[in-house]
Amino acid sequence: MQVVICFLMILTHTYADYPALKTVLSEKGLRDVSQMMAVWIQSKLKSTTIPEVHGGVDIGIGTVHYVISNMHIRQCSMSDPSMEFVKGKGVSVEISQLSLAITGSWATHFGIIHDGGSLDLAVYNIKIQTLLELGDDTGRVSITTVSCSDGIGGVNIQFHGGASFFFQPFVSSFTGQVSEMIHVRICPAIQQAVSELNMNLQEIPVNIPVGQYIYLSILLTSSPAVTDRSFELDIKGEFYSKSSPSEPPFSANAFDVQYVENYMLSLAASEFLINSAAYAYLSSDVLQINIKDNMIPKSFPIHLNTSQFGALIPQLRTLYPNMEMQVHLYASKTPLFSFRSGTIDVHVLAAAKFSVVKPDGMLVPLFRLDVDGSFSGSALIDKKHLTGAFNMKK
Repeated sequence: MQVVICFLMILTHTYADYPALKTVLSEKGLRDVSQMMAVWIQSKLKSTTIPEVHGGVDIGIGTVHYVISNMHIRQCSMSDPSMEFVKGKGVSVEISQLSLAITGSWATHFGIIHDGGSLDLAVYNIKIQTLLELGDDTGRVSITTVSCSDGIGGVNIQFHGGASFFFQPFVSSFTGQVSEMIHVRICPAIQQAVSELNMNLQEIPVNIPVGQYIYLSILLTSSPAVTDRSFELDIKGEFYSKSSPSEPPFSANAFDVQYVENYMLSLAASEFLINSAAYAYLSSDVLQINIKDNMIPKSFPIHLNTSQFGALIPQLRTLYPNMEMQVHLYASKTPLFSFRSGTIDVHVLAAAKFSVVKPDGMLVPLFRLDVDGSFSGSALIDKKHLTGAFNMKK
């Protein structure tokens, strides 16, 4: 019995795991991400608070105690990070030639002697290497820091004001401590920034409203797939009715998206995406309309009245002479779309209920027509417009 239950659980899991949306980020796209990451890193650095540095310098006749405070990163420069996919893991990021220009204040005391002024601090040739793991957390993309290492090429300090000339010979003592202070904070700062980024990712809504009646679920159906040249996401891509969300009577099928090296980002959708939207609209009672005669242009040859329809059904002229008619047109089942190379096929099952409109506004049902129609056509996205042409097959 337990074997049967496990087998059914596997079947259920497999059914739910087929995505309707797939997106692939290529190496070319990753290069563009690295440019955006450079801007993000510099923005983060400029808003970073640098803590005070306390210490002392032995000058032979005693120790001069100092405090370096109010340090702010005034300027930073760097080359674009080098980013590469790591198969089965995530992305490796290498930052080199990162330089920082920092301003701050210094204060000293030696016995009863107090002094102070400003300083300029330059930290150059900082190198950072980190590995970021990409995964999923409750259906959302997650990002964590697997490893991090860093190095500092050099530090230069210039003191200004007060008896700064006195301390300049001891710069080597300051630079060593400042260099170590920056070194021990680089990787924790990166881990904190990645953690904050991950928190923001977990707050992204996974149900996106699409108009008044339906929403789209963009939960991940599996963990991101990372190869040595791409990053692929499998997304549920199913529409639901806001008023009565339910699963459609059809399921998603497996499909693949072709990797195109010259594209930064590829997006592919299956038939299930469109068909689930049609089912969601049907469940929301949206796929229906009441057609009245005043909605038909006067120049149109056919109008909704018993005089014209009486030519087809003579009893209408006798029972309801010179009266308007109304048509309630609705989809009786979900319209289904299927895609072939360059062609879209649509199968529509609909019904039209005809009624007579009495002078007091009451409707008298007459008859119903069931329609089973098939259409074939093509669609084209031209700039910002979606255009298409469809023909009735039967």
